Amino acid sequence: MNAYKRRTDEEIQRINRLQGDFFSELIHVFDPPLPEGVPERLKKIVASARIAKGDVVLDVGTGTGILIPLIQEYEPEAVYACDLSEAMLAHLQEQYPYAKTIAAAVRDLTLPDQSMDVVFLNACYPNIVDKHRGFVNISRMMKQGGRMVISHPMGKSFIGFLKNKSPFPLDDFPEKPEAKTLLEPYGFDIIEFVDEEKLYIMVTKKRG
Repeated sequence: MNAYKRRTDEEIQRINRLQGDFFSELIHVFDPPLPEGVPERLKKIVASARIAKGDVVLDVGTGTGILIPLIQEYEPEAVYACDLSEAMLAHLQEQYPYAKTIAAAVRDLTLPDQSMDVVFLNACYPNIVDKHRGFVNISRMMKQGGRMVISHPMGKSFIGFLKNKSPFPLDDFPEKPEAKTLLEPYGFDIIEFVDEEKLYIMVTKKRG
């Protein structure tokens, strides 16, 4: 049974537009130099996916592509990057022209069935408005045994700080027991869980 909050399509589209406009105004906030310790924690996040040479990778909520060069170090066959902000994707494309960018919410992606080996949701899980249809779609696109990584390089408590400044609703990152209950219906099992003061990583595996 779907445990995620349900909203009308009209409300989902309204919030998605609001997010796209909001982040389009913040492009250069995400440019280097990054806060101390963040680059190292981002490397840990990407390493946790165990990307193999030739894998196909999707970066959801990619923004300006903070993970893209780290993913590319593992020599994937292809890297797809999706975001609600076309301005952010244009900025990403200038820096990393090898990435295949898609302006869309994750629930609306039309990539082929069982085509993704790895999916990242870095620092964007709280922002996904329609999580139910988002995870249904991710599950459809992922190969059996594929890995999905939900993460934040500043830790889950950072969302509490953002909530006071955000013009749209944000959800908290789940604790492990809650995450297990939420993600099992979509075919994902948790294989690694890190919850430190300034690092949150949940690695899941798509069941066969």
